[in-house]
Amino acid sequence: MSAAVQAMNFSDQTLARFAREVAKYPADQKVSAVMACLAIVQQCVQWLKANPGPVITDNHKVAPPARVDMKSNMEELIHHFKLFTEGFHVPEGEAYAAVEHPKGEFGIYMVSDGANKPYRLKIRAPGFAHLAALDEMGKGHMIADAVAIIGTMDIVFGEIDR
Repeated sequence: MSAAVQAMNFSDQTLARFAREVAKYPADQKVSAVMACLAIVQQCVQWLKANPGPVITDNHKVAPPARVDMKSNMEELIHHFKLFTEGFHVPEGEAYAAVEHPKGEFGIYMVSDGANKPYRLKIRAPGFAHLAALDEMGKGHMIADAVAIIGTMDIVFGEIDR
């Protein structure tokens, strides 16, 4: 068993017990999401049990070498230095990636010209859409109500002010 599976401390019995407990509740959207997450965790645990060992790529152009190897091998040290000073070269083209955030969708749009820095990078924070709703939510209210409205939307201005 790999160290990652031992660190998670999930046994098959624990996962099965959790599935039985969740199955008792009515099937609404949140429970369905929990069940989907549980299925993903079960797949990961099974994969880690079947494939013990490192789970990071050996390509040191995109992933740092192990600390022990870097301290004992000059080539690994060079790879480490180049990766952290220059970065890695992203293939030419454009991409959009999004992850689910507790407040909404967190998206990143990137355009690359093949260099080690993106040609264009746009970050769409979840609070950005919330801030756009401020106009609609604030209609008919006093200026002093803006603080309460912003507080209820839980906007973090640091992620919006770009």
